[in-house]
Amino acid sequence: MKNLLLLSLFLPIMAFAQVGEHRNQFSIGFGGGYVMSNVGFDPRVSQSQHGGLIAGASFRYVCEKYFKTICSVQAEVNYASIGWKEKILTRTDQPVINSNGQAEKYSRTINYIQIPVMAHLAWGKEQNGVNIFAQAGPQIGIYLGESTTKNYTQPNLANDGTGRSNTIVKQEEMPVENKFDYGITAGLGAEWYIPKAGRFILEARYYYGLGNIYGNSKRDYFGKSNFGNIIIKATYLFDLIKSN
Repeated sequence: MKNLLLLSLFLPIMAFAQVGEHRNQFSIGFGGGYVMSNVGFDPRVSQSQHGGLIAGASFRYVCEKYFKTICSVQAEVNYASIGWKEKILTRTDQPVINSNGQAEKYSRTINYIQIPVMAHLAWGKEQNGVNIFAQAGPQIGIYLGESTTKNYTQPNLANDGTGRSNTIVKQEEMPVENKFDYGITAGLGAEWYIPKAGRFILEARYYYGLGNIYGNSKRDYFGKSNFGNIIIKATYLFDLIKSN
């Protein structure tokens, strides 16, 4: 994992390393979308996707065109609501009922400032039309706060068939311990450039966390607790500096 992170740190630099047709184009803008997330707990916790919003500022510098590949570096500063949502079922896949006669529900929302820096490689129209792109690079996350939604006081762990099939509940009362997150993000998308209007972008992206939200030493409860995020995002950019 460490070698993978080091490689990702050099991806944006590698975008400058090639020798091609020089470009000098700088664009800024904003974007937003929807993020589906979970946490890779070990021991395992049954989950469905936690839904949240992501929004922030985007910056891109186009440095060159190498054969048919448009090479750029893209950075973002985003506010993101991520976390996990538990799938609480009995051994027969029925909802677990709490003391109020309701199906037990639990979710944790954790808010971050996320900063990805990505090598951005595009193919297609450069100045007027559509191109497709792939991008990848490292990402860091700075913890802002968290909140919990649940509808019970104590989880139903009964052994009579009415309790949870997954009895790992330690995470429900543990606040986030590690306030700094880091990992690798990668995605695919399409961009439509309209002269005098700007650049309209739609993309899908995946983030794999290399850090853990809880301690993972031998004395800690969880051996792993890293994020996995699926992001659908739309972005608008306009050129501040245009390439010749």
